[in-house]
Amino acid sequence: MKRIFFSLLLVFVSSACSHNGDIEATNKQTSHTEATINKKHLQIEDIKLPASIFSSKKSNAVISEKEMKQSIKVYLDSSEDLYNASSQFEEKIDSDQKLNDKELEKFEKIKNLAKENDENFSNYVSNNTLPKGYKENSKRISRYITGVNQFIDGLNQAIDAMIDETSEGSISEDKVDSYVSGSNVSGREQKKIENFLDKKNIDTKAFGRKDKS
Repeated sequence: MKRIFFSLLLVFVSSACSHNGDIEATNKQTSHTEATINKKHLQIEDIKLPASIFSSKKSNAVISEKEMKQSIKVYLDSSEDLYNASSQFEEKIDSDQKLNDKELEKFEKIKNLAKENDENFSNYVSNNTLPKGYKENSKRISRYITGVNQFIDGLNQAIDAMIDETSEGSISEDKVDSYVSGSNVSGREQKKIENFLDKKNIDTKAFGRKDKS
């Protein structure tokens, strides 16, 4: 039920936001993730958490370009891995299957790791001196990925609430439009990020740029 509702909602949202590119990147990332899920057909117990997320204790340090490139790669790759893992739990939930205690614990750990990953990278970017040309783009990456994660989490909650409304025979399209309009996730921002990654030759599997399945 939720998956059908979500698909219909994305059609509405895509139509409503096509004039300014909002959530274009989210749709792209979601489509890539769903294709990965369908291809792998992993069982919940087979879902692997990333071996590591981005982490650094550096503060007031001068970061070399080599280290900065690696930091961006680790952050984006781990973010993609966490997103894919989380989506597979969502797949089971959307099919009206209940998660057992171990699965719930693992799902919660994934969400906590995603938040920690975002916070660690944000602090790293803010508290250190980055190479020339990296500060603005690193902040853009941090804002964008954090925004995507918050958007997806909030959208799931909004969908749940709207499904409840639908079961009661009513749904407000204004609520959907209001939620999407309030999002700071933009396809234009993702394009700027990908251009920066190409310019600096930073190899990452984020945004469906590389299929390592």
